[in-house]
Amino acid sequence: MGIAKNHDAEAAATEADMNGLPLAFVDVEDGFSAEVLFKQGVSYTYDDLIFHPGFINFPTDAVDLSTRLTRNIQLRTPCVSSPMDTVTESSMAAAMATVGGIGFIHYNNQPQVQASLVKKAKSQRVAFVPDPVCLCPWDPISHIDRLKETKGFSSVLVTEDGKVGSKLVGIVTSRDTDFVLDRSTEVREVMSRDIISAPADASLEEASKLLIQSKKSLLPLVTESGELSELLCRTDLKARRENPESGSPSLDANRKFLVGAAIGTRESDQIRLKLLVEAGVNVVILDSSQGDSIYQRQMIEYVKKVHPQLDVIAGNVVTAYQARNLIEAGADALRVGMGSGSICTTQEVCAVGRGQGTAVYKTAAVGNAMGVPIIADGGIANSGHVVKALSLGASTVMMGSFLAGTDEAPGDFFIQDGLRLKKYRGMGSLEAMAKGSDARYLGDKSRLKIAQGVSGSVAAKGSVLRLIPYTLHAVKQGFQDLGTPSIRAAHDALRSGGIRLEVRTGAAQKEGGVHDLVSYEKRRF
Repeated sequence: MGIAKNHDAEAAATEADMNGLPLAFVDVEDGFSAEVLFKQGVSYTYDDLIFHPGFINFPTDAVDLSTRLTRNIQLRTPCVSSPMDTVTESSMAAAMATVGGIGFIHYNNQPQVQASLVKKAKSQRVAFVPDPVCLCPWDPISHIDRLKETKGFSSVLVTEDGKVGSKLVGIVTSRDTDFVLDRSTEVREVMSRDIISAPADASLEEASKLLIQSKKSLLPLVTESGELSELLCRTDLKARRENPESGSPSLDANRKFLVGAAIGTRESDQIRLKLLVEAGVNVVILDSSQGDSIYQRQMIEYVKKVHPQLDVIAGNVVTAYQARNLIEAGADALRVGMGSGSICTTQEVCAVGRGQGTAVYKTAAVGNAMGVPIIADGGIANSGHVVKALSLGASTVMMGSFLAGTDEAPGDFFIQDGLRLKKYRGMGSLEAMAKGSDARYLGDKSRLKIAQGVSGSVAAKGSVLRLIPYTLHAVKQGFQDLGTPSIRAAHDALRSGGIRLEVRTGAAQKEGGVHDLVSYEKRRF
């Protein structure tokens, strides 16, 4: 019917033009409102959909991407890192807070370990390395060779026991080891003992000035008694100056980084939750692939009773019915998506889920009406997907594969076929389940383990401090093209029918991407 109507409108426009009538008097309708489009009984992904441009009357820099993560937590940046063990630990959480978003530390570990990661992220300072790799004096030079292969650096601090918090005794650089043929030589025989350091409480400005004046590659920060506390690297300082401005960070009432964490719904998770709260966590996610369960309702009730000041994000959900259930149970935000991640096989294995575009629209219609923000989790591969998720009603987007492979993601880089890679795996993969993530799939007490994800690798992407600002500038350009100067304005336009959409054919999707070239280089920025 919609196609016929558009055809009739086109015919009327042609006739009006032939008769010399102004087109302003012709009823021309482009695309569909979201309300009409999503009533077709079809499950759409982001790539299925295309948005029509709107009227531009504001510059790109005027676009406001500030948003709500939960009922009570505001963010300047609508980006959230996923609680996956190859995506978010302390470095990622601190970096996400630095750019105005937030990171959620995974719980595929012991409760004490997760709590320590929260503490480390909240106490981390921008540009400083809180846990530099150290060697002890009796380690062989071959250990430095291995660090160069896996981590890409050849200058290493030497402490009495090879750990941060121990007394700093030396530094080894490539100048000390380049011409040593016997790589079993202990580092104490070649390390430099003449160390230039800064006080542990030195500001970034003070430490940077000293590092530049010293013309050294590393500046350790040490306590009054000589214990190593942090490190400032010349390469990081240069990268910071070359990266875009990060803007104001996400901070809590104590001026510490906002940090989130994931927990399960088992009774043992009550102990985990207690440790996280003591560590200063600001918000928790109840991590489940299918969140509409009695277990999540009971955990929401428990959290609200024992820690009423703590916001709880529930999920994952994909339907309006599920969304309403968890909101009525007390959820402060909803995580939306099932089987849409690049490493997730839930839809294939279990035949349950929904196209992410449809899932976000349907759940957000309920969530926004009830005052509860939606987190679009999964399927984010480019800035256009971020634009679509936010315009379909989400308040933030959760990123997994998009952030995997960054400098801040856990794990070491490795070289394969000339490419610099990092491991990335789904929490439903057998490897992740072996460490305990099967609780997320309600299968931790099952004798048989069925994978709902895969393990793989992703290319190196550089630092989050560069990736996110560039991505968000592209998102702002998308909002400008839509004619919506903010996330709130996009949500209003979606509800009123001001945003028009269409479904793309396979040929249209191909046309909208790079095509018909013999070769090309595709760069993010």
